[in-house]
Amino acid sequence: MTSLSSRRVSRVTAALAGIAVSALALTACAGGSGTAAEPAADSADAAAEGFGDLTLQLSWILNEEFAGEYFADTNGYFEEAGFSSVNLVPGPSTGVAELLGGTADIALSDSVSIGSAVASEGAPLKIIGATFQANPFTILSLADGGDIATPEDLIGKRIGVQDSNTSLFNALLAANDIDPSELTVVPVQYDPAPLVNGEVDGFVSYITNEAITVEMMGLETTNLPFAQNGLPFVAETFTVTDEQIASNREMLKAFLVAELRGWTDALADPQGGADLALEVYGADLDLDPEKTLAGSLAQNELVVSEETEANGLFTISEELQALTIESLAGAGIELEAADLFDLSLLAEVYEENPDLLDYAG
Repeated sequence: MTSLSSRRVSRVTAALAGIAVSALALTACAGGSGTAAEPAADSADAAAEGFGDLTLQLSWILNEEFAGEYFADTNGYFEEAGFSSVNLVPGPSTGVAELLGGTADIALSDSVSIGSAVASEGAPLKIIGATFQANPFTILSLADGGDIATPEDLIGKRIGVQDSNTSLFNALLAANDIDPSELTVVPVQYDPAPLVNGEVDGFVSYITNEAITVEMMGLETTNLPFAQNGLPFVAETFTVTDEQIASNREMLKAFLVAELRGWTDALADPQGGADLALEVYGADLDLDPEKTLAGSLAQNELVVSEETEANGLFTISEELQALTIESLAGAGIELEAADLFDLSLLAEVYEENPDLLDYAG
């Protein structure tokens, strides 16, 4: 592991601890074939007994980001898995507070937020899979404006940061040995208008969301992806409590089966995923059709990788686990992979349902 200065370690530790503290204080808020594989007989037997209702805390609003969940719900995969209903609760949220408070059974989050809570607060949480193999966070800038292509380019710039992303942004600075005093943080919301209007030089965004919005305005953009600049963590992680793993293992496996079937459909039909967001789940959000389809297509590139092609969707390879643990350790957050990840349920799902490995049909 690369050694870091004590100044850098203390800053990143404080930044990541801030994520955990904020999350723990948070209350509930905010191609291939088109047919997914059938679940194994053992899963079907468990589903026959029923798992009742399930609450899934989402990390973001009901846009195309959750196309796999929409397909699993619409196509009856959750019901076939044994759930009476699955309540998709929109964010933004890290899911930590909801899981620990018992208002969510499963949460979609990210390994930095969960790892921080585990290390800093002893939160009994585990990641059991990840939709995105690479996190989509980026510093978005205009090519003829801030043009922020390297961490050093942040220095002296005005960076728009949302309140919910403040700790994560501070962690990015610390991971690159940049003191917050070397730039100006401008509080913003999620609309990138301040960037377009020249009020900020850079803007914390998703590559699959706001970056597309600005590009569709005909503006040339530059991205500084977090994943390639010190924070290589997986995102949209399926996160649960240790108690859930111990007490409701079959339920979690059934959920993963339904999710795998849903995301198989989403990869095969990005337009269908966009339509479900536009017309059903996010119908009241006034989503832009062109941008929603673009986001659906872009996020599929984060869902698949060489690792998923070899070992199936939601896989978190040992290498990727190690990179995550190393980045946290470099920040003074000491965790073993076993403290943060439990991929045994996913392994059992694939052992019992080998057809699900063939997500590309």
